[in-house]
Parts: sequence; C-alpha cells; structure tokens
Amino acid sequence: MPMLLGRPLRAVWLGVAILVCASPLAMAQTREVAPSYQSLLARLEQMPAAIEAAALSEAADARAQQARAIANPSLSWETENIQGSGPYRGFGNAETTVSVTQPLELFGQRSARIGAARADALATGLRSEQMRWRAAGRLAQAYSDAEAASRRYDLAAEALALSEQDARAVALLVEAGREATLRGIQARSETDAARAQLEEARAVRDAAFARLSAIAMLDAPVETLGASLLDTAPASHALDASDPLAVRIAQAEVDAAGQRLTVEQRRARPDLSASMGMRRFRETGDDAFTIGLSVSVPLFDRNRGGVRAAYADQRAAEARLTAQQQEARADRLAAEATLSASMARVRAADSGVGAAEEAYRMARVGFDAGRLSQLELRSTRASLISARNAAVEARLARVRAEIDLAGLEGRAPFGESR
Repeated sequence: MPMLLGRPLRAVWLGVAILVCASPLAMAQTREVAPSYQSLLARLEQMPAAIEAAALSEAADARAQQARAIANPSLSWETENIQGSGPYRGFGNAETTVSVTQPLELFGQRSARIGAARADALATGLRSEQMRWRAAGRLAQAYSDAEAASRRYDLAAEALALSEQDARAVALLVEAGREATLRGIQARSETDAARAQLEEARAVRDAAFARLSAIAMLDAPVETLGASLLDTAPASHALDASDPLAVRIAQAEVDAAGQRLTVEQRRARPDLSASMGMRRFRETGDDAFTIGLSVSVPLFDRNRGGVRAAYADQRAAEARLTAQQQEARADRLAAEATLSASMARVRAADSGVGAAEEAYRMARVGFDAGRLSQLELRSTRASLISARNAAVEARLARVRAEIDLAGLEGRAPFGESR
C-alpha cells in the first residue's frame, strides 16, 4: 500500500494540472476573447457615458455661442385716421406707418448673459470630463471583476481536483484499514462541497463577463480575457500642483452662480427699444420718417425674488467649494495611502501563496508516507486555496485603489495623466 500511495510529487501536480486545464484548453478555440483593458480604454469615446459627456459639453458650448446673438428686430405696420366721420370717412385721410423696432440691450444685459453662458459651458465641460473618467473607472472595475471571477473559478476547479485526489488517497487508506470509514465519508463530503463551490464560481464568472460585455459595448459576449489587469501594477504619477478635478468643478460652479446673479441683477434694469419708420399721408401723397424710443419702467417688478434666489445659489456653491477644498487633500492622501497599502498587501499575499504551496507539498509527502493524518492534509489544502484567493482579493483591492486615485486626479485608471 505505501507503494500505491507513494507516487512522485511531480506526477501528482501533473495530474492536477491536467484536471484543471484540460477543459479550458479544449474550449479555448470556441471562446470569445475580450480585448485588453488598454484596447477597450482606447475605445472609451464610443461608449455611451463618453458620448453623453461629449454631447452635454457640445450643448453647453452651443448655448454659449447662442448667447452672443443680438435680439431680432420687429416690423410693424399701422394705419390711422380711417373709417371715421367727417373728413376721416373712408381711407382718404389715412396715415400709414411702417416701422422697425430694435431692442437695445444696454445696461450690461447682453454681456451678463454671455458671461453666464460661458461660465455654464466651462462648468459643464469639466463635469463632462469627470463623466469620462468615471466611465473609464467603471470599465476598469468591470474588467478586474471579470478577471477576478475567472481566477476564482480556476481556483475552485483546482480545489475540486485536489479534493478529489485527496479523497482517492483516503479511500485507499480506508481500504487498507489505516483510516476509519468516517474519514472516507468526510473526504467525499468535502469533494461534494468543492463541486458546489465550483458551480457557484461559474455562475459568478459568467455574470461578471456579461457585465463586462455590456459596459464595454462588445459585439458578442466574452468568455475569457486576453490580457491581465490584476497583474498590472499602477504607474507612478507625478504630484499635480493644480487643483483636483472635483475642486475645479466646484470653482467653476461658483463662477457660474456669480454670473447668473449678475444676470438677475441686470434683469431688473429697464428694457430699451429704438424704432424707425416711414409714414405715408394718403391725402397729400407726402412721406415722413418717424423715430422713437421706448423704455420699460421697473415700477412693480424689480426681480427682487430672482436676485435673492441667485444670491442663495451662489452661497450654496461657495459652501460646496469650501467643503470640496477641505476634502480634496485628505481624499488624495487617503487614496495614495490605500494604493500603497494594497501594493504591500499584494506582495504579502504572493509570499503567503509561496509558503502555502510549500506547506501543502510537504504535507502531501508526509501524508503519502503515512506520517500525517487526513486532517492535517485537509488543513494545508484549505490554507493553500485560501492563500490563492487572498492573492486575487489583494490584486482586486489594488485595482480599486487605483480607480479611486485616478478619479481624484482626473485621469483614466492605469492610463496617462491628464
């Protein structure tokens, strides 16, 4: 019996590799492979969120351009002294006037309108930029989630293969009378649990790939990844002395609120219009020019409510700016610390995987030689699978930390600085 159980360790691991990899290799040619994250990032402008951001920015620029338009003139036609009595009977003494009236946007009304539209366009442009980077962050998150789910599935398949292999070894020991029947039952129960975990991991993997296909706007659902993002270490970026994107957005909103306040203040001023026309005297056949000015009198409506509302909006925008300035530095420091800690966590997890692999190798040798029990082998196997899962979680945490930092800095995760 020791000859049966004393298989070379190399052959054991070869068997595990065949069990884990045979099915994926057989299906590799039929699986749809997703482009790399960098390839998908290059197509960011084609994704709905980026298209929406560009459209919003374009609309704001168009409104700013429209704000420069001069008000249209109005054309009027008027006939006087007709269909009356005495000499004004009929149309004999009619006076016909054709005039053109042009509103005059004086008192700074036009400049205030243009300034407000420009400020709104700037704020909208910055918000659109933020939408693009958030879309890039969602893409990176979906890609890393899909890769992590795929790795967890592979680990579950490996755990099942190791559990089945250990169960076979325990069955031989039970047949030889070296282990109790209970140990064989426990081994089969562990195998069944590992098989259920594999099915659960497959469902999670398929859902993650479906979400990636939807977010990346891929033509066909993907089933595997061609390049790794979890193994990509974030590039170091020089500290940008300019304000973070969120602070710049808040500042632009303050400026826009100030411009809207100016518009409301100017709206309370009189509206002035100039007119010029020609009058025709039908009785004598003479012509004469007419000129005129009209001005509104702000007697009842002085737009006081609109001005107060604009003041309140400006104070609210200033409060948001103050809060954003206070939070920006703390958020940046926290994101950098989280990223640094996650990178250290990856290194520690990789070291733990190496130690767990060596422990399982030694436990397997000791079990085959009859020096260790099934419980000790099971414990080292569980530690190995746990260590590998911890390595996946550490890499996923590193990706999330990079996404958070990139969002604060205003750039794409694992991409170039702005």
